[in-house]
Amino acid sequence: MLNNLKRVRTRHLALAKNSSEPISMLTAYDALTARVFDEAGIDVLLVGDSAANVMLGLDSTLEITLDEIIMMARAVTRATRRALVVVDMPFGTYEASDEDAVRNAVRIMRETGAAAVKLEGARTSTIGRIVDAGIPVMGHLGFTPQSVHALGGHRVQGRDADAARLIEKARAVEAAGAFSLVVEMIPAAVGADVSAAVDIPVIGIGAGNGTDGQVLVWADAMGMSAHSPSFVRQYAALGDQLRQAAESYRNDVRERTFPSTQESFDH
Repeated sequence: MLNNLKRVRTRHLALAKNSSEPISMLTAYDALTARVFDEAGIDVLLVGDSAANVMLGLDSTLEITLDEIIMMARAVTRATRRALVVVDMPFGTYEASDEDAVRNAVRIMRETGAAAVKLEGARTSTIGRIVDAGIPVMGHLGFTPQSVHALGGHRVQGRDADAARLIEKARAVEAAGAFSLVVEMIPAAVGADVSAAVDIPVIGIGAGNGTDGQVLVWADAMGMSAHSPSFVRQYAALGDQLRQAAESYRNDVRERTFPSTQESFDH
């Protein structure tokens, strides 16, 4: 069903779950990669706050600003024709009050042309208020990067007794009106249990193969990151290829083999 769509909408993800059709999702932060991933048939593009690390060279996702993520999201939506574009709400844009959250979500939607926003945690009141404003919300549970300090670092969540609490939170996020849910760094069995416990699509990252779809940070999956999490499968070695291409260019310039006469103007 998803393969035949001219434009993926939130309702199509629900239909995909009902028909047990896995959902593909990648991050994207600029027009170049968004166009490629869109043409490749990726169902959902996430303008993630992981851009802080991947694109801006910052130490954590906590440092990216609303202005920065809006700029990137505008580029992604311009280049996207089919995929559903979701934008992360940066740290500090929804914690203070529901009013702030709605105001910032409205700004994201108005200035980017995206289809939905994503926020972390079981913030049911906040989710409900944003949904009431007419904005689709994707939830995010398990390991939530914006809470990395509170969680004690990059640690697997939802183990043992915490699994039941995670399922309760997932149901609460669904009841608040979220159209889908990301679960990150949880045991595979728990990922499958969460997916079975709610009717909305559950997208996993480091959550096993029993979720309704998968998401990865594109730089990790395509070999552009210096270090990738253990749950990542690397589909390309673009970092090595780009480095080799840059070295070849440098050598050609130094040896004056570029530009050639064919790459120069006569008059």
